[in-house]
Amino acid sequence: MGPAQYERLRQKVTAWVTGPGEEWAGRIEATGQVPEQLWAELREEGFLRMAAPRSYGGHGLSFTQWMGLMEIFSRSHGSIRMIVHVVNGIWRAMDPFATDEQRKKFVLPAIEGDIKIAFTLTEPGNGTGADITTSVVRDGETYRLTGDKHLITFGVRCDYYLLAARVEGSTGHEGTVSLLVPRDAEGVHVEDTSQTMGVTGTDHATLRFERTPVPVANRLGKEGEGLDVALGGFLTPSRISVGMSCVGLAQRAQELALDYAEARHTFGKKLSRRQAVQFMLAENAADIEAAKQLVMHAARTFEEGGEDASMLSSMAKMTAVSMLTRVTDNALQVHGGLGYWKTSPIERVYRDARAQRFEEGTNEIQKTVVFRELLRAHTQGGNL
Repeated sequence: MGPAQYERLRQKVTAWVTGPGEEWAGRIEATGQVPEQLWAELREEGFLRMAAPRSYGGHGLSFTQWMGLMEIFSRSHGSIRMIVHVVNGIWRAMDPFATDEQRKKFVLPAIEGDIKIAFTLTEPGNGTGADITTSVVRDGETYRLTGDKHLITFGVRCDYYLLAARVEGSTGHEGTVSLLVPRDAEGVHVEDTSQTMGVTGTDHATLRFERTPVPVANRLGKEGEGLDVALGGFLTPSRISVGMSCVGLAQRAQELALDYAEARHTFGKKLSRRQAVQFMLAENAADIEAAKQLVMHAARTFEEGGEDASMLSSMAKMTAVSMLTRVTDNALQVHGGLGYWKTSPIERVYRDARAQRFEEGTNEIQKTVVFRELLRAHTQGGNL
């Protein structure tokens, strides 16, 4: 997309986030629900297909351009950011592995917002990635799926689960499969677990599958490529996007803190004239900018197909999350006791920020990914 057209799109997103988006944020916090009307509005505005290619009905944005828009969306309510983030990313995991028929049935409808697809990897009794134990047994042209998943975003209201499992008896990456499992299939049991500290209104689910029939035709890629779909196709760009989400939300916290510091007077002087407050906000500004530059470096590397994109995505995510923790804590501190009340916008921002600490993997997981890549490069005589 050209610079002038992109700037118009940025202005459109900014106007929506600061206008209707803020109104929606108030409604979500008041009711605890994200209504279907909000999904419909995001769809009508074209916000759910922004990152897709023009040939798929999208805007034809580069990945770095998309990150610039995610930065703006992330200043909004956590649930709005979550919808836009997931829908604009999940097609990217499916598309490289999809057949023409699967592209018509799943990828394009997901981009258009006609169907909702929930990324389904995490399990209650296991770690991440190759540790999954949810399994399938093949019966002709049908898989029988058995196992448990939890912390599944949009797991209640989705139409399909983009689910990672393994062929029964296999280990490691070998035998993993990626399946599109219908939400209403036989043997699917859904427990609504949506009562969270922040990101109010986003539905989450714990799932149990009891010999759930899934057509082999709903498998993306080959047996053994299940984690390639989940980890490379979704998690690497998604971690970069979460890193940018941290940057955008931190900018919102900083904006609220600056506004409050300018408006609040103590002992006849603006709070913004207190050196302790000035230092906190100056540190915030530097912290935000440093994290943003690392996120954008990771985004450019992913966009260019760089081999270290996975490592940089984890570096960016863990750095941005730590930054967001410090920035929102400082911003709340600037507000004093008033920031602790729900009548203050910083209170919601503070709660929403905490969710980033585990979205797409905790910092401990990111450090594991980074060290694994460091060790690989070292043993191969690399420079890292």
